[in-house]
Amino acid sequence: MSERADLNRPNDLDSFWMPFTANRQFKKTPRMFVGAEDMHYITDDGRRVLDGTAGLWCVNAGHKRKPIIDAVRNQVEKMDYAPAFQMGHPIVFDFANRLTTMSSAFDHVFFTNSGSESVDTALKIALAYQRAIGQGSRTRLIGRERGYHGVGFGGISVGDIVNNRKFFGPLLAGVDHLPHTFNLEKQRNSRGQPEWGAHLADDLERIVALHDASTVAAVIVEPVAGSTGVLLPPKGYLQRLREICDKHGILLIFDEVITGFGRLGAPFAVDYFGVVPDMITTAKGITNGTVPMGAVFCKKEIYDAFMDGPENTIELFHGYTYSGHPLACAAGLATMDIYRDEGLFERAAALAPYWEDAIQSLSDAPHVIDTRNLGLIAGIELESIPGKPTARAFEAFLKAFDKGILIRTTGDIIALSPPLIIEERHIDELVGTVRDVLKTVH
Repeated sequence: MSERADLNRPNDLDSFWMPFTANRQFKKTPRMFVGAEDMHYITDDGRRVLDGTAGLWCVNAGHKRKPIIDAVRNQVEKMDYAPAFQMGHPIVFDFANRLTTMSSAFDHVFFTNSGSESVDTALKIALAYQRAIGQGSRTRLIGRERGYHGVGFGGISVGDIVNNRKFFGPLLAGVDHLPHTFNLEKQRNSRGQPEWGAHLADDLERIVALHDASTVAAVIVEPVAGSTGVLLPPKGYLQRLREICDKHGILLIFDEVITGFGRLGAPFAVDYFGVVPDMITTAKGITNGTVPMGAVFCKKEIYDAFMDGPENTIELFHGYTYSGHPLACAAGLATMDIYRDEGLFERAAALAPYWEDAIQSLSDAPHVIDTRNLGLIAGIELESIPGKPTARAFEAFLKAFDKGILIRTTGDIIALSPPLIIEERHIDELVGTVRDVLKTVH
């Protein structure tokens, strides 16, 4: 029998260096989840906490879904692991085929293990593609201010969240950034896409003129910037980026790690906005967060550009030990079945108006200076305490947890992104509790 009497309460928190966490604060007053089901987490003291963030934007189908559990169990009993280098296993091809049927724009999938790896993979494919088609001078990458593209060196280079970058040196050379799309004065309390701001895409023309189109390989943006606090694309903005990229022979990459798999009420932001990039990066909802996985979707012409030379040569010197891991593929296939069989994308679209009204009702709550929403995403921006940025939102996060809801904060912005199985009563509870919390924070 274990010497530890209660496995729900670890006796030493010191060894684990927690990511994106105030480690000292947490370890003084830890917040522990020990179970989860459907819309709720269970804490170590037996409380039920309503999940307002789908874990970390990833548990789109809700927690502890039996079909996914069964699929992973069956797969590990059959085969736990198989290499993807010069070998294959059936389920990885089945899953890739399943994913490409979700969008007519993309014919090929490269599997990764996370959103960060998906971004770095897409950037490397973009650079290698330009070289493969005889455009080897195209090495410059363009991201956007306030963009979040994971934590690899490629991702933090094209991203632009200051604290994610400033500690790690000069990063990749040859990177530039578009302006972000948010303007509080002109977009305050936007219901869906703002009317103002499409012209901000034209700054891409300035960057191209500065460096010359012959040096630019790719532009990468989040269709909806999530981790920075839910910044919505102005109407016409993404279309204009597509036009400028086409004009200059630049690849366009959408980072759909958050928006992929139903978050906007459509399979991808590509479908929601009707703008087709050359690649999309995904992760999170691809397996409902059950097993780590990511994927880069590519157009046929990108893949075909590499299929040259002797057939026995490796076309792309890139990959991961766990690319297309059997357990992740099993979880992914079961997740896609749930999305389809329960109509969760359609459900999200149907709930979006109710969600919008609920979120916008917080516009007069204490400390709120902006509310914004799209699909089942919301950002609630709070006025910062002078000299104490992030303090007010973090206090709201702690008090919300105590009151039984899980929210996410970034800076002084509350971000919400619940599982797609959410019901109207859950929305009422979530938004009502946020309002109550905001009455009590400093």
